[in-house]
Amino acid sequence: MQTSKQHYKVALTIAGSDSGGGAGIQADLKTFSALGVFGTSCITALTAQNTLGVTAIEAVSAPFMRAQLEAVFSDLSPESVKTGMLHNESIIEEVFLAVEKYAPRFLIIDPVMVSTSGSLLITPVASDKLARLLFAKATLITPNIHEAEALTGIKIGSEAEMEKAAQWLIREAGAQAVLLKGGHLDGNQSVDILATRGGNKVSRFAKPFVDTRNTHGTGCTLSAAITAYLSLGYSLNTSVRMAKNYLHKALEAGKNIEIGSGHGGVNHFFAPKKANLI
Repeated sequence: MQTSKQHYKVALTIAGSDSGGGAGIQADLKTFSALGVFGTSCITALTAQNTLGVTAIEAVSAPFMRAQLEAVFSDLSPESVKTGMLHNESIIEEVFLAVEKYAPRFLIIDPVMVSTSGSLLITPVASDKLARLLFAKATLITPNIHEAEALTGIKIGSEAEMEKAAQWLIREAGAQAVLLKGGHLDGNQSVDILATRGGNKVSRFAKPFVDTRNTHGTGCTLSAAITAYLSLGYSLNTSVRMAKNYLHKALEAGKNIEIGSGHGGVNHFFAPKKANLI
């Protein structure tokens, strides 16, 4: 008797490689694995990077971007896709064409512009193209305060201004939903604001700040966790809440671990899940 075959839940990360292992492709794949989702990848750029910063970036060519995307989409059919560092215009165009062709069910855009150490990760012209081509295609975009200020021109110093910027991105940039991350605000809590198109109110997600320097890759980890939970069938609101909780626990689990001389990564594997099969 033939037994029915099982399949993994498959997610795709389109992002830069962090040779230090804390952010980018590496953080995304660790997060997918920790949450029981099979991770695939398309590398947009190589970085020479460690806990102290980025010393060099080499972008992948457009034809090789296209080859990676076609290889993954045509065979593994990821239902959920997240993007991170999209370094230049040609890379963004290739991602747009792949999204148009393969129409993944979920698309999470993390508009990575500057690293934790302050290194510029995207050209100014490319950031404009990112907003123009991909924001309207996204299930969710996840800017931090600095990225939201650059995208909207709104100075953000409070939760009310976070909400104003999130609503601007929905109204003016065509985003379906925005999770504006407030980790750079003063206070004793990390507060994120979720706004959705047509929603009557925003949702607020708060966790106490974790006293640690090991914060490298927190944005990548959060957006990857949201992508994973969407893959597993949770609603957007629930996925954000669970991802926020996962990140907080990963920060707590890694807060006293010494790795490198600067901003280390979080502990992604504090409680790994078995692969989710369907």
